[in-house]
Amino acid sequence: MKIVIVEDELAASDHLVYLLNRINTEIEVLAIIDTVKAAVGYFSTPHDAELVLMDIHLADGISFEIFEQVKIDIPVIFTTAYDQYALKAFKVNSIDYLLKPIDEEELTDALTQFNVQVKEKEQGIDDDQIKGLLGLIKGDADKRSYKNTFLVSQRDQLIPLKTNDISYFFIDLGSVKAVSKDNQTYSLEDKLEDIEESLDPTLFYRANRQCIVNREAIVNLKYYFNGKLIVSVNPVSKERIVVSKAKASDFKNWMGS
Repeated sequence: MKIVIVEDELAASDHLVYLLNRINTEIEVLAIIDTVKAAVGYFSTPHDAELVLMDIHLADGISFEIFEQVKIDIPVIFTTAYDQYALKAFKVNSIDYLLKPIDEEELTDALTQFNVQVKEKEQGIDDDQIKGLLGLIKGDADKRSYKNTFLVSQRDQLIPLKTNDISYFFIDLGSVKAVSKDNQTYSLEDKLEDIEESLDPTLFYRANRQCIVNREAIVNLKYYFNGKLIVSVNPVSKERIVVSKAKASDFKNWMGS
């Protein structure tokens, strides 16, 4: 994937490059551009870029001025500290709108969305094949057995905690914690990825990188900026549980199943 970054803050562009390298080492950043004028010059000439990460406030103006002067026919992901430009952003060929500080998971979701669009254009989507594959996956899942009890730390001992009594799992300062229905917090030695694999997916959902929620703990869903969802749970979570735009549709389908 070949990317151009349009960003006038050095710290912000360095952070984007860092995140891109973490997400996929094969991503190539072709150029980092810091002005409207330089961007117009770049996109006015032949280039190999496949995607643009673009801030809105640049050193010499607003990035929307670029689109008024030159045609950009590749997808754009806007990265900005301001949310008031979202509607305007989607009037150009934007596929996502990320608020600073840029979150690695949200950037990953945006890049995944870009890759999906590319594949759809290259080979199309066979709905029957997808449904068949999902059916096979579900069939395999139905045959699995799932973890019924976790050993959790309480003071100087380990105690068994029934999986159904856990409202949600979350990462706190690098450690995995489980919050029970009676609002007790326990420490676990397992990784969140391993916990996710051991849970029944009809009952638990990986809402984001930091949290897995129990269906029975969900009080309501609230619409959030740019297609995201906020999940309210009981007991109340100390950290806001946000489901990304890319996962929002699947999460709502899961909740309604």
